[in-house]
Amino acid sequence: MAGVNKVIILGNLGADPELRSSPSGITTCRLSIATSMNWTDKNSGEKKEKTEWHRIVFFGRSAEVLDQYVKKGQQLYVAVSYTHLTLPTILLV
Repeated sequence: MAGVNKVIILGNLGADPELRSSPSGITTCRLSIATSMNWTDKNSGEKKEKTEWHRIVFFGRSAEVLDQYVKKGQQLYVAVSYTHLTLPTILLV
């Protein structure tokens, strides 16, 4: 059976990006993306919500572009395939 080796996160940015440069000159950008799940409790009929936080770090030019264009509250789509040196796909929604 063939598998799918991909992670997709579609959520809202919880804070402005944190851009940093290491002493060796590598630029990084840290993001916190919130994803939420809504449902109705079968027993009580009460509406419930659960929020998960995803911390993601981008490097190099991707980090610089994200820092320039994204802000807190924006919806962001991130897709990553786990192969050797694959760069993520980033879409502003």
